Amino acid sequence: MSPQPRAQRRPLGPNRRLEVDDCIVVDKKELRKAQIGAGVGNFIEWYDIGVYGYLAVIMTSVFTEGLDRSTGLLVTLLGFAVSFIVRPLGGMILGPLGDKIGRRKVLFFTMALMAAATTGIGLLPTAGEVGLWVIVPLYLLKMLQGFSTGGEYSGASTYVAEFSPDRSRGLWTSLLNSGSQLGFAAGAGTVALTTWITTSAWGENAMLEGGWRIPFLIALPLGLVAISLRKQISESPSFEAAREASAEDVNPLFVRQNLGNILRLYWPQILIGIAVIAADGTSSYMLTSYMPTYMETQIGMTAVHVASAAVVIILMQAVLIPFVGRWSDRIGRKPIYTMATIGNLVLLLPAFWLMQFGEIWALYCALILIMMPSAFFLSLTGAFMSELFPTASRYGGVGFTHNIAISIFGGTTPLVSQVLVQTTGNTYAPAFYVMFFSAVALFAITRMRETGSRPLLGSVPVVTDIEEARELVRGQDTNERIDTATMLLPTPAEVEKHAAQKKAR
Repeated sequence: MSPQPRAQRRPLGPNRRLEVDDCIVVDKKELRKAQIGAGVGNFIEWYDIGVYGYLAVIMTSVFTEGLDRSTGLLVTLLGFAVSFIVRPLGGMILGPLGDKIGRRKVLFFTMALMAAATTGIGLLPTAGEVGLWVIVPLYLLKMLQGFSTGGEYSGASTYVAEFSPDRSRGLWTSLLNSGSQLGFAAGAGTVALTTWITTSAWGENAMLEGGWRIPFLIALPLGLVAISLRKQISESPSFEAAREASAEDVNPLFVRQNLGNILRLYWPQILIGIAVIAADGTSSYMLTSYMPTYMETQIGMTAVHVASAAVVIILMQAVLIPFVGRWSDRIGRKPIYTMATIGNLVLLLPAFWLMQFGEIWALYCALILIMMPSAFFLSLTGAFMSELFPTASRYGGVGFTHNIAISIFGGTTPLVSQVLVQTTGNTYAPAFYVMFFSAVALFAITRMRETGSRPLLGSVPVVTDIEEARELVRGQDTNERIDTATMLLPTPAEVEKHAAQKKAR
């Protein structure tokens, strides 16, 4: 699973040649366990987003009774946004902690906290029972969710990226967002199914009278299953190899940095990451979290029709994402991101035009047009973010960059979109909002380096079998994807010492 043991590992620069024993050969069984163990957290995270998004109108009545409907809806959507306010805090604390004690331990904690907070929302009293002050514990629980999520996705993507073979990292990391979309579909589907069952059995007010609790309470058994799965995963091999480096290394690439040094050393990568993830987040949250509210309040479609359509579209997206991720392993990350940004610039206005018809066929067509660019973005999120930063400081770098962008731009998309619609009266305003960030990302893409199918910064190559390792070693002089200056490799003296120890045994 990991390279052969070395007494101490030091980077020597471009003159150090890569050897077969330096490569990490992935254990496929461990890779599958890692994928499932990491992905289950993203599933539950997006299950909650789906539930909250598709219950937004009902929760407005439940938690803001006494306020006028438009104000109450903004208060409810603010509950969605407030969870994103603390996400950077989660990333700033849990990210560097994950670089210090390991990815696995932090992921175990984030899963437990997330499941507890989601279950807690389902146990809250209503405004009709205790008054509007119930918004306070609702926001606090959403903040706990945000804090845990701040370490969850960045940790899961880092973990899977470090486990994945270089040639297929795009595919394996894209499966995280496929799982996320399946989680969202499960949340929306649970809301639709709960609505149908409860209203059929107890009348049309059943969801307001307690049925809304059911989707949130389901998070408890889901969380217990997820925790059980995460107990079975091992630490990432790249992290195990890289943590042998110490502050004696003159190259900061191989030293675990605190947040201040990450900001100082890697600010160009951070700016590029924020620009791209802002476009990714606004596009994704427009589809998954604002469209239900928009279609119900602006177009007048029923919640059941909107939720049902969303499940179908999100399932389509979940299937599409890994195909695009695999494509990025072949043609590179930059071409895929270029197609994603241009897709939003070209397709969003026609999508919003179609919605105005208010018909079921128009709903599906519009959602498909919004879904396609979003799928291209989501297929690369995990790989792209992990490829920006070196192994020693990756969790901290990804945690800060991803959560800052998602919190400021992605998570506020439903709230900002609704405010834009209400203040301007322009039903196309949300489309222009997303298009702006896609235009910014298109410029940022021109400044990023191509990272597809290359070893992660600060790590040795990760391969599927020993023959691939031999092939890399044979062709390293002409392979533009191999740069030993970015790898933590043993010195010649250490190689000789290891060989002597091996011979003596």
